[in-house]
Order: sequence, then structure tokens, then C-alpha cells
Amino acid sequence: MRLKELAVESLNPEQKALHDKIQQGPRGAGREIGMIGPFGVWVRAPRIGDAVQQVGAVARFETSLPEAVKEVAICTVGVHFRAKFEFSAHRRLAMRAGVDEAILDAIYEGETPSFTDEGQQVAYEMAHQLLNDKRIGDETYVRASRLFDETALIELVSIMGYYCCVSLTLNAFEVPVPSPMPDPWPELP
Repeated sequence: MRLKELAVESLNPEQKALHDKIQQGPRGAGREIGMIGPFGVWVRAPRIGDAVQQVGAVARFETSLPEAVKEVAICTVGVHFRAKFEFSAHRRLAMRAGVDEAILDAIYEGETPSFTDEGQQVAYEMAHQLLNDKRIGDETYVRASRLFDETALIELVSIMGYYCCVSLTLNAFEVPVPSPMPDPWPELP
């Protein structure tokens, strides 16, 4: 990690308040989360960190989208950026949400997955197109509009944007994958 190690005990009051907010929110669930992944970075800049983590809490826990649809989009973003922590954490969450491991393997390998679920397929296509072409193709948008209402479409694109921010944060500061999470790209810093 490019930032010096920072113990919870050494946080200033503003940083500690953000740490505690993250820890007591839906991500904490009885385990220390406030200093791993992007949160260990954002805690150091509590004003922006709090705003960003609040967007993330809504994106993860308060949208109308099925979990599997969200996780396919998140994993697609994570692979695009080779964001180690993001992909490792969300691969596990995706499988728990019912995403087939073969789909996640294909995304990881840069191959087009074979989907049986149209919602997951549209989430993948939207994320892939936005990340690579900077736009969503008309055909994909029409399919997405038939499948999801306006609110869900906005939520899906917002989730992708949030996880782009997560990926950039993780990669800029070379945030490591904590043990026992597998490192999907051990050759990268």
C-alpha cells in the first residue's frame, strides 16, 4: 500500500467518526471493515470519504436491482480496472447472489459470458460498453429499458460509476487484498 499503515487507535476524531459510521453501517455486520479496501483510504479524507461511502451504501444496499444484476456489473468494472480487492470481494458476493462461477470466470478472462439470466446479461453489456466504448449501444439500451424501469437504469449506471471510483481509489493507492482473500492479479502491485 502506498499510504502508511494507519491504526484505528491513531485516527483523529473526524476520521474515527467516519470509521465508526462505516463499521456500524450495513457493511460492518460484526466484522472490522472500516480500514480495509477503499475505506482505509477514505477514512483519511473524511469529508470526501463520507460522501463517497454514503453513495456506496445506497448503491449496495438500497436499490431496486436484484443482487446478481448488481454484482455482474460490479465484477465487470473490477476486471476492467484490474482492481484486486474489488473483484476478489465481489466475486464471492456474486456467487452468493447466484451468479454462475463460469460467468465470473469468463468476465475475468476477458471473454463474453454465456448468460441464462437476461438481467445479468444486460448489466454486463451495459458495463462493458460504457467502459470500453464510453456509450451504451442503442440495441442494448432498448433491451435494458424493456427489462428495467427508469429508476433501475439510473441505479445501475450509478453503481457502475461508484465502482469506477472504488477501482481508481484501490489502484492509485495500491490497496492490497487482505488474507485470506485470493489475489486475482498477483503480478500487479
